[in-house]
Amino acid sequence: MTEKLYDHDSRLFSFRALVLACEPAQRAWAVTLDRTAFFPEGGGQGADRGRIGPAEVLDVQEKDNIIYHYVNLPLEPGSTVTGQVDEQLRLRRMQNHSGEHIVSGLAHSLFGYDNVGFHMGEGCMTIDFSGELDDGQLMRLEQAANRVVWEDRPVRAWYPGAEELRELEYRSKKELKGEVRLVEIKGVDLCACCAPHVSSTGEIGLIRILNAERHRGGMRLEVVCGRDALEDALRRHAATVAVSQALSVPQDKIASGVGRLLGEQERQKERIAALSLELARLKAEALGRTEGNHCVFDSVLDEVALRELTNLLADNCGGLAAVFSGSDAEGYRYIIASRRYDLRALTRRINEAVGGKGGGSSLMIQGRASKDAETIRKAVDSLRLDNPA
Repeated sequence: MTEKLYDHDSRLFSFRALVLACEPAQRAWAVTLDRTAFFPEGGGQGADRGRIGPAEVLDVQEKDNIIYHYVNLPLEPGSTVTGQVDEQLRLRRMQNHSGEHIVSGLAHSLFGYDNVGFHMGEGCMTIDFSGELDDGQLMRLEQAANRVVWEDRPVRAWYPGAEELRELEYRSKKELKGEVRLVEIKGVDLCACCAPHVSSTGEIGLIRILNAERHRGGMRLEVVCGRDALEDALRRHAATVAVSQALSVPQDKIASGVGRLLGEQERQKERIAALSLELARLKAEALGRTEGNHCVFDSVLDEVALRELTNLLADNCGGLAAVFSGSDAEGYRYIIASRRYDLRALTRRINEAVGGKGGGSSLMIQGRASKDAETIRKAVDSLRLDNPA
């Protein structure tokens, strides 16, 4: 059994220990110590990182009360080594995990919902609850959680005796056997938990709920705490400043500025659509009437105008009206119409001629062509169709 130093002192980052064993593992060495301050992966939280002697700690896992440190260099069994836990990573995770306990405890006491899932990622954690929360409830939950932070309540972690444990009501997602470690935030939460925590809630600094979405009949929250919350706020502030400057509006008027910009954009789209249709009409008029095929390449018209141009050309030709949009480098989209021929019967021949794939109705087909513009134009101009409908 490995002595878990982090159980009793979450701020112990440097320690001395005896190397009990060192065995080769996949792309690493599995080292066991008589005592460790390295927290192994568990309870939704990742393993600590750091160094043991000259070796870098890549991962930490626990099995049958033995903690295995996976390192990049072998260590001599029987030697005494110094372990150094990555202090900043540990502190970030402590802030987030203790913040999760506050949010989960309050979600249960305020709304009756249980924490049914928890994962701590890099820079953000997710908490799954058994019920849904509306915007007002989310705001209430976030405000209540930060009040607990400001009150700087003590956080206690301990192993109660069997008799004491039987008398306590605590949160746990699964049936636990043997010793149970509890973490208590007075008046807020009492939960079975194996992870290191802050000593008091004031150390968390800030709790932010970034996002909430429905998940498996309940709600999944994205939450950041402490330094992660500060860094997220700084990133968002930088983005706010950039948008504010780009729109030339005060930061607190960004929403109205964006709304105004979107309105202008919608009006421009309507104007461009009207101009595209007018341009399509003028193009068709300029090309005039032909008894053969029309073949047109365009890089300006929108989708609606391309279809309009194709139909106008079909009315003014005795063969195919073929409109291509794109470039030699990226390929072309085509729309082909005819008032004289059944295009469904001719689709294969047309696609072979332009190196294309597509299909449609007897009156119009659409698809993509892979050949270059010159080859396509020659193919369409030379295409002879002798099966009028």
